[in-house]
Amino acid sequence: MTEAMDKVLFGAAYYDEYMPSDRIDDDVAMMHAASINVVRIAESTWSTLEPQPGVFDFTHVDRALDAMEAAGIHVIVGTPTYAVPTWLVQSHPEVLAVTNAGEGRYGARQIMDVTNPTFLFHAERVIRRLLEHTAHRSGVIGFQIDNETKYYGAAGTNVQRAFVKYLRAQFDDDLGALNDAFGLAYWSNRIDAWEDFPDVRGTINGSLAAEFDKFRRRLVEDYLGWQSGLVREYAREDQFVTQNFDFDWGPGWSYGLQPSVDHFKAAKTVDIAGVDIYHPTQSRLTGKEIAFGGDMTRSIKGGANYLVLETQAQGQPGWLPYPGQLRLQAFSHLASGADAVMYWHWHSIHNSFETYWKGLLSHDLASNPTYEEAGVFGAEVARVGDSLVHLRKQNRVAVMVSNESLTALQWFTIETGFINGVFGSSIGYNDVLRWVYDALFDLNVEVDFVSPDEEDLGRYAMVLAPALYSAPESTLHRLRDFVAGGGHLVTTFRSAVTNEHVKVWHDAQPHGLTDTLGLTYNQFTLPDGVGLTLHGDLAGTYAEGATEGAEAPQAQKFMELLQPTGAEVLASYDHDAYRGDAAITRHRAGQGTAWHLGTMTSPELLSAVLELALRDAGLWAWPQDLAGAVTVRRGTNAQGRAVTYLLNYSAALVEVASPVSGRSLLDGTDVSAGDVLALGPWGLAVLEG
Repeated sequence: MTEAMDKVLFGAAYYDEYMPSDRIDDDVAMMHAASINVVRIAESTWSTLEPQPGVFDFTHVDRALDAMEAAGIHVIVGTPTYAVPTWLVQSHPEVLAVTNAGEGRYGARQIMDVTNPTFLFHAERVIRRLLEHTAHRSGVIGFQIDNETKYYGAAGTNVQRAFVKYLRAQFDDDLGALNDAFGLAYWSNRIDAWEDFPDVRGTINGSLAAEFDKFRRRLVEDYLGWQSGLVREYAREDQFVTQNFDFDWGPGWSYGLQPSVDHFKAAKTVDIAGVDIYHPTQSRLTGKEIAFGGDMTRSIKGGANYLVLETQAQGQPGWLPYPGQLRLQAFSHLASGADAVMYWHWHSIHNSFETYWKGLLSHDLASNPTYEEAGVFGAEVARVGDSLVHLRKQNRVAVMVSNESLTALQWFTIETGFINGVFGSSIGYNDVLRWVYDALFDLNVEVDFVSPDEEDLGRYAMVLAPALYSAPESTLHRLRDFVAGGGHLVTTFRSAVTNEHVKVWHDAQPHGLTDTLGLTYNQFTLPDGVGLTLHGDLAGTYAEGATEGAEAPQAQKFMELLQPTGAEVLASYDHDAYRGDAAITRHRAGQGTAWHLGTMTSPELLSAVLELALRDAGLWAWPQDLAGAVTVRRGTNAQGRAVTYLLNYSAALVEVASPVSGRSLLDGTDVSAGDVLALGPWGLAVLEG
């Protein structure tokens, strides 16, 4: 890696192609004034780079590289392949992805079939020509392959033919095994000749459909690996390869696990993971989305630092940050382990689809409060960035996430049991995941994410597995061993229901975990005015934290009627129909403890459950005591010194006794443990020591 990676990278995407006038010198001057030291270029400009087949024009790339190199600003060059040019589609319409909606239509980005040979031929040509033209440039520190890559719903004949080949290899050409694994006898879906394999787009079989999505996620890994290989033919040893991963788009921002990519597998194709993270601001800024995205991106590369290649400056109209928020947001990315904070994008575009996804500069291209606040952050990291870069974490808590469970619960939704939309809407996998993650965040518990393939669970004291609906026996075996060996496990409703082929286990549920959890169940339903009666430690812990006048605990969304076989009942259902059925349990198993939440609860009750579990695991410490006052994020910097972030996600002044001694990086003062720190609205302190 280049020496440029030994400092915090701060910048924005820059598109000379989109500018209404020639003002690159003015832009560079304004970047310098804001202490911007990196820009990202070219990732969505194929039609400008290659206006006709084999005709290349690098005018705008050269203008950007020349100007940035002269100014000492680093450049990340993106391969331009996620938005195809008109001439390619006009000559070869087959490059467009055929999806469940039918034939593709030109217009949007991300509409191509990444397996199509014609697309790959032209993509390779433009990548090679761009790399030949830029890789030798001194200002180029790395390359981004494609952008927010997914399989884009591709389900055309070529993709389905490849899927059949995949299945033949997986089942050793044994159609009987395939029919049995996926339960294809149902509704005459059985396949008795490979030549009779149906169009998967019409399937009603969730197992087959989930396997198709799993296969298509592999296409993304193959495609990124192919692009990465091309780039590495030209890249110098001091230049990195990255990809801009993104997340599911929930209530209007980055929300949860990406359905169309297995990030743990796809991240193996790059040197350093990149990500875009978008989130609410103003009165709804909590830091949760920033932390979730950062924790996930750090985890997919085994705890390595990552690049925030896109986050918002002004963004959507409802995202214009209050004074202080842009600075707080930027430091929040670093607090999760980011080595770069880059905005999408430098200027606000004057026409087309994203006209009102505003950049650092507004449409008048002049200074504004958001740009000026970015400059405050830029100056601070230019001054103290050596203490902030390469933050490493040693977390003791992990959350297990599963693309397979996410897909399965789109077919067998939590509240209806049918594919989403057939009998109404339903909460999804990511809603349960964020229910758990957000409660941990509120308790100042920092986490790693692990995949169901993770074999080294023993490095964690606690593992949480929300809605692990679909899992192979090997994963469940590792969870049992984790608890037996002294680990603390928290599971939720809709866990250990099916095997890896989304076939429901036909023994006692939750399969493979009944002894570990000390319970079983064979009935579940939706709560209709069902209260919860709390018992034992949970009753006391919840009462201590409950606000005056709080509503009585209620079962929400879904409820398993748990029958303890040794587990301690911490909550039971308060309803005449469900007397004797447990809702929340704790079980001492082997050397460890296993908790199960058979129903969704309020965030407050979940926090009480997690507090008990953390105390059981010996993980309750001073960051948890500060929960509710400030958000705490910690790590060790490149010099081996502890760094503590205290973040105030509120519009009120917060005064807190410093939990540690050290140097306050942002104002240069020495702080002793116990000294009162005043964090202004949307303010923060960063302590090194």
